[in-house]
Amino acid sequence: MLDTAAAPILSERLRAAIDTQNWRDLRDALTELNPSDVADLILALREEEEAFVFRVLPRDEAWQVFSYLPPDHQEGLIASLSNEQIRAVVRSMNPDDRTRLLEEMPAEVTRRLLATLSPNELNDARALLGYPEETAGRYMTPRYVTVQPEMTAAEALAHIRRTGRGMETVNVVYILDAKGHLLEDVRLGSLVLADPSTRVIDIDDPPLVSVVATDDREEVLKRFEKYDRVALPVTDAEGHMLGIITVDDVLDVAEQEATEDIQKLGGMEALDAPYLSVGMWSMIRKRAGWLAVLFVGEMLTATAMSYFEGEIAHAVVLALFVPLIISSGGNSGSQATSLIIRSLALRELRLRDWFVVFRRELISGVTLGMMLGLIGFVRIVMWEKMHFTEYGVHYMLVAFTVWFALVGVVTFGTLAGSMLPFLLRKLGFDPATSSAPFVATLVDVTGLCIYFSVALLILRGTLL
Repeated sequence: MLDTAAAPILSERLRAAIDTQNWRDLRDALTELNPSDVADLILALREEEEAFVFRVLPRDEAWQVFSYLPPDHQEGLIASLSNEQIRAVVRSMNPDDRTRLLEEMPAEVTRRLLATLSPNELNDARALLGYPEETAGRYMTPRYVTVQPEMTAAEALAHIRRTGRGMETVNVVYILDAKGHLLEDVRLGSLVLADPSTRVIDIDDPPLVSVVATDDREEVLKRFEKYDRVALPVTDAEGHMLGIITVDDVLDVAEQEATEDIQKLGGMEALDAPYLSVGMWSMIRKRAGWLAVLFVGEMLTATAMSYFEGEIAHAVVLALFVPLIISSGGNSGSQATSLIIRSLALRELRLRDWFVVFRRELISGVTLGMMLGLIGFVRIVMWEKMHFTEYGVHYMLVAFTVWFALVGVVTFGTLAGSMLPFLLRKLGFDPATSSAPFVATLVDVTGLCIYFSVALLILRGTLL
């Protein structure tokens, strides 16, 4: 692993080698580095220097470095490399990595990449691209090791030595019948430790776990997490084996899913691409929809304010605490919805747990509301006593109004924020859609109603 402190020094060494065209020194500096570290160094260089570094890399390492680069840098490198260099990199890539590259590049670049593939590689690419986006078929590779059920352990190991080179992984070996149906899988460790004369189908190993090519990538991620596998076989609906998905691909899926959820929690559509790769109008479109919905929702706040216009006119002091009340409710709702959405995503909670969550959040909401209300009460009384602000002769009633209103608003915000993800999951929607801004907007409107309703009860006959 490249040491953080050493990275700037090595970057300067690379720049010096490029400036002096000392390609030997440049190659020596990169030889002992991990491909991911080389990719990081490339990203730290100027755009015109990136191609020089890439050209001196050995062919079997170049494609690995290329796969670690973000799409915009990949596109820039493709534009600067010769067709022969592109052909060498693309053909060396794993089919699943190659498919994602073809999917992410602009149409013009994709056509150039497709022209570098052999007929067999082109068929593989078209087959993977034929599956719907975000399904298991897009992430699988056809490079895996298979054995026949009648083989002995010794025969299977000899077969792996002959055919295993260049495969995605040999940690797991797949047992197929004559028609290509997946019968079982066996770990290489179990195969090595088994009696040489034992048939592979009889080797004791964990039960088979597989996914169908049309399964959603979230389902694939759940299988990996649940069964703790390094690779999962992918089959069609009839059980014919099509490929495998390895854990490194699933880590990418987990990162993408987490990114989508975080973006949705922020109150927008998922970008589905790195920030700088998203076009300006696409960025605006993905953000404008939710902003418009939230703006319309906030207009209801003005409606609620106009409904209580008379109360505000009689007790202007109430208007001073409107931001305090509604922001506290929105903050408590945002906290609750973030906690529940993440717990649902991690499967710490199920739909059947909604009442347990309701009860816990009710207690939490009341307790938090009492705490915030006490702080607000003390603040109003102290400011009046110290003559910082004049709240009038009924300042104690105003303080109690704020206190009890905060209890109601924070409790409602907590319950709304915690129950909305359950409701969306029950209706078949993504709970992350109940974003923090959406919950805050909902609580703003109801918070005003709660606040002025409490004020009518406590201040009737005095200020109102």
